[in-house]
Amino acid sequence: MTVKKQELTHGLLTGPFETPFEELPESLPVFPLPGGMLLPHGRIPLNFYEPRYLSMVLDSLKQGRFIGMVQPLAVLPDPLPTTSKLFHIGCVGRIIAFAECEDGRIVITLQGICRFKIERELKVDKPYREIQPDFHEFMQDTTLDNPGINRNALMNNLRKYLALKGVDVDWEGLEKIEDRPLVAMLGMMNTFDYVEKQAILEAHNLSNMVDVMNSLMEMELASGGDAKTKH
Repeated sequence: MTVKKQELTHGLLTGPFETPFEELPESLPVFPLPGGMLLPHGRIPLNFYEPRYLSMVLDSLKQGRFIGMVQPLAVLPDPLPTTSKLFHIGCVGRIIAFAECEDGRIVITLQGICRFKIERELKVDKPYREIQPDFHEFMQDTTLDNPGINRNALMNNLRKYLALKGVDVDWEGLEKIEDRPLVAMLGMMNTFDYVEKQAILEAHNLSNMVDVMNSLMEMELASGGDAKTKH
């Protein structure tokens, strides 16, 4: 399994394709991906070739197009063991695009909808894992209300952070992205390690996610980019 580079995404998931909170699934196939994080209102392209995950995608396309993304507790070798322990919080996404490749791969794009707690893992006669999710703590993920983030502080830190990393971006285009997809995109594309990404995912709300990202960027800026002294 490979993950393509995160792309800039403008606008929110609105209109006829929006998923209301009450339509979120009672059971959920999960895709454990070390270092891979999906956030509400974010988009991630995924490339599947393992038979168990090809089966998961094909089943999902028949049953609402929902897939949960969750990180393993430790960075493990690929292919990931089916018994690997998982973080207790992940994010459900809905397949909004897919393509079948001649070499047997399936490429999809997941749109982040809502975070969940893993209530329990289900015993299923399937090659992939399935869980009972609890979405209630994260109901605010599905709203389109103004999240009230400190956007100026976020963008100021981001400019310094990306300069440190030697990354050039389209700042004019970035400024046009609305708050919710902006936070999702920045949280997913930045070079944070998997534990730091999980801390962003587990933040109480969008404003707290921004606080976590600001803290992580400020620590790395203070360390001069030295990962050994960042924490």
